[in-house]
Amino acid sequence: MTSNIVSVAVVGSSWWADAMHLPALASHPGARTVAICGRMREKARKLADIWDVPQVYTDYGEMIENAELDAIVIATPNDSHYPIAMKALRHGLHVLCEKPIALTYAQAREMAEAAEARRLKTLVPFTYSFMPTARYLKELIDGAYLGAPYHLNMRYYTGFARDGDYLWRFDRKIAGSGILGDLGSHFLYIAEWLFGEIQAITCRLGFTVPRPPLDPAGKPYEVGDDSCMLILEFDNGAQGMIHCTALCYEDTPFGQTHHMEFHGSDGTLYSFTDWDKIQQVKGARVGEGMIRNLPIPEHVWGGARRDTVHNTYRDMFRSEDFMIRAFINGIINDADVSPNFQHGARIQRLLSAAAHSHETGRRVEVASIQA
Repeated sequence: MTSNIVSVAVVGSSWWADAMHLPALASHPGARTVAICGRMREKARKLADIWDVPQVYTDYGEMIENAELDAIVIATPNDSHYPIAMKALRHGLHVLCEKPIALTYAQAREMAEAAEARRLKTLVPFTYSFMPTARYLKELIDGAYLGAPYHLNMRYYTGFARDGDYLWRFDRKIAGSGILGDLGSHFLYIAEWLFGEIQAITCRLGFTVPRPPLDPAGKPYEVGDDSCMLILEFDNGAQGMIHCTALCYEDTPFGQTHHMEFHGSDGTLYSFTDWDKIQQVKGARVGEGMIRNLPIPEHVWGGARRDTVHNTYRDMFRSEDFMIRAFINGIINDADVSPNFQHGARIQRLLSAAAHSHETGRRVEVASIQA
């Protein structure tokens, strides 16, 4: 790294790289995107032209060896996360990797241990934890608004799985699981972030909408779940429920809604986001009267727009110092970055426990998951 400028490469040329990672890097004065790697050179070249990135590769190994990098962003399908990340870590690069970071807990643990041994910065973008509603809930709960935590109920409703088309996110060989890993990982992270470690999980996965028996190459594949229901037992005695589904018709511009409820000895908190105009937190403490709106403080909003939820979402990651911008700051300032690969491995362990619960039809202690 030279003159506090971090040279970064992005692996993946998807809409997500274009919508979030590349804009955030372009807006950060300490970042310089020097390369993009994609399976289709023409697509990667178009993205490179848009964002003024000088080098294009189709082989991530060649890029890591030759592009003179400090850090790498992995925004590719799940089955490629482990080999790309391990190659980058062995080469001494800081790594941001999309979630879930691997296909198994053993892989995720190896990634976390490799990063820690080399003292490299890592980040796993559990995006919803950076939103104003989530960060305000964190402040309130850490400030004892609830008192002793009793239980939580979190629901993630969206509808992108309703049409039954083939999507790699429902191909277990590529994704590892379906909605459990894709959406459940987000809410499992927030659940532990707010309430502490989960001791045991009971899970039922749903396979409601039929999908094509063959992938685009004409080969059979194992279909992943399109919904998941989780019962959580926390170390502190609290209980929780998470329901994530991609089968709901949600008539909002972003096609999803988030519902969160938290109860404790001293109070109650509710959060609702419609991914259009509403992003709110409500609550009541014992003896203080009815449930009422709890305005999100100015310091939580920062400079993000508030007119629509999606504009807030864009600004949190493109111009505020969260997610990839926090990753760059951590590299420059040698500061802690969170969530890191240790957190990513922890969530992978929870996902493995949930999958094992569904497969066996029983409650699973998280500590029993060793590989």
